[in-house]
Amino acid sequence: MAAVKTDELVEYLHNFLRDAHIPDSSHALNGLQVANSGTVRKLAAAVDASEQTIEEAVRRGCDFLLVHHGLFWDGNQPVTGARYRKLKRLLSTETALYSAHIPLDLHPEVGNNAVLASAIGLQVRGTFGSYKGVDLGVWGDLEIRRESLAARLDEVLGGPVRMIAGGPEIVHRIGVVTGAAASMLGEAVDLGLDAFITGEGSHHTYFEAQERGINLYYGGHYATETWGVKALAAHLEAKFAIPWEFIDLPTGM
Repeated sequence: MAAVKTDELVEYLHNFLRDAHIPDSSHALNGLQVANSGTVRKLAAAVDASEQTIEEAVRRGCDFLLVHHGLFWDGNQPVTGARYRKLKRLLSTETALYSAHIPLDLHPEVGNNAVLASAIGLQVRGTFGSYKGVDLGVWGDLEIRRESLAARLDEVLGGPVRMIAGGPEIVHRIGVVTGAAASMLGEAVDLGLDAFITGEGSHHTYFEAQERGINLYYGGHYATETWGVKALAAHLEAKFAIPWEFIDLPTGM
């Protein structure tokens, strides 16, 4: 089985994802969150660094876990309870953990938004969805009936998508920002988009979409954010000949 030094893999990820140059929450802590003894032979990719995810990575013999949502979203907390159990399991099994949040959302090649847009057949023309000076999402052209777009998303995302039909029956310009990005609805409207695809949003966006004349699609936070970690893991396999597996633990949210 092929192997790569952990430091070499981390340095490549750091440069490829531009971790140090992409703004994010202070709790995201993008990059290597837990080290191992120095060698990687098999990758696991997952959306969340949950206890269940870690246990499954260990069970499958993976020594490097790549996630979108890392370990420290609850901030500077004591190493007790679930945090203690997760860290203990990672350290005792020599399993490294690398987290990539916004750097993975917006990456033009393996990012959640770019890959999902490609999966639905969107011809990307630009970016939008400003966050701390950078654009998270993509927008582009695809002529399709709004109901047909919902059906396509159902198939691509593997579950029912919630469509709020506030815009034209035939859409031409569509925006994608995965996760919890409904707050960017106004920017999508200002850009002249006919449809906006994201994961989840607040109750008031139902009426906001109708009143502002845009079709809004909620595909689920989890379902819209499986794309980046899988694309990145496949990229690393091609680069380093390291096998990988996706750990699918859908939340339904």
